[in-house]
Amino acid sequence: MKQIISLFAVAAISLSVMNVDAQDKSTRPSPPAKTTVTTTKGVIISIDYSQPSVKGRTIGKEIAPFGEVWRTGANEATVFEVNKDVIIDDKKLAAGKYGLYTIPGEKEWTIIFNKKSNLWGSNGYNKADDALRFVAQPVKSKAFEEKMSFSINESGKVSLMWGDVQVDFTVQ
Repeated sequence: MKQIISLFAVAAISLSVMNVDAQDKSTRPSPPAKTTVTTTKGVIISIDYSQPSVKGRTIGKEIAPFGEVWRTGANEATVFEVNKDVIIDDKKLAAGKYGLYTIPGEKEWTIIFNKKSNLWGSNGYNKADDALRFVAQPVKSKAFEEKMSFSINESGKVSLMWGDVQVDFTVQ
């Protein structure tokens, strides 16, 4: 009987250790990142994402293919959250959490806020669940960004920067 109890104890400890290791996202090739800003209008904007690296690949071809829905990051879908109703591209977005997706393109990027914020990547993405879509114009960034990143300033300007591409939109 003692052997069975000991066996269960060892198994439980092993599973517990494996679970802790499995939850350590900082060791992933595309590490987690989060940026949160409170705007001058009191809107808290938060973006929780994973940072893919360019690694010599071409954006629009080998990574984030042009014309296809992309999770706008790596691993789990990127989560965009606002604490108040906001206006983006002259359209209303209710307070809440959203999956942030994009459709990259050479001359325009479609920005998508989807009601499903807990998907793995784009798996399970459905256009019918989109809360807001609009088109933004990419520009050549001032500096090359190996790891994809987001910045948000106090006026509500959100910038996605990756490789030599920058895509901006404003949250009001």
